[in-house]
Amino acid sequence: MLAGARLLAVAGPIGQFLPAGGIQRGSTVALDGPPGAGSTTVALLLAAATTSVGEWAAVVDPDGTLGARAAAEIGVALERCAIVRRVPPDRWPTVVGALLDGVSLVAAAVPPGLRPGDARRLTARARERATVLVTLGPWPVEATLRLHARGLKDWSGLATGEGLLAVRELDVRVEGKKVPAHAQAG
Repeated sequence: MLAGARLLAVAGPIGQFLPAGGIQRGSTVALDGPPGAGSTTVALLLAAATTSVGEWAAVVDPDGTLGARAAAEIGVALERCAIVRRVPPDRWPTVVGALLDGVSLVAAAVPPGLRPGDARRLTARARERATVLVTLGPWPVEATLRLHARGLKDWSGLATGEGLLAVRELDVRVEGKKVPAHAQAG
């Protein structure tokens, strides 16, 4: 595989702070933040980057709450994104492992109590398959990149009279070996 083909380019403000403007295939990206901070939005932005170039993504949604409309508005091509709902914690490593074999990016909420050995095996599988693994929640082992959603800076949209919050600004800190220490996306 050519070096440029190994990069999953990510457009927008988050892409500006990633090494070379994207994520290397075979990487594990640990994404965390308090509820409502925007970590799901960031995961969907990464899925959108994947599907926008004609590749497949998968999202493991443990609570069954991920909305297709929200994903589509972020830019996820729904016809190229599988959503797997309500995976029992004891089956999570098996399901995520199977998805890593078949798609370019897997975004999965980490269940409580994930064993480090299972996490290491999934990290190795992502590397072997040249798939991007995006974990949401505490990831118990080393990751290529760590993205920390620290909360939404601002919401807007109610003033338009529609009664919907339409726009938000994310505050994300990016950590990794090739990332400048001051990298933040706004």
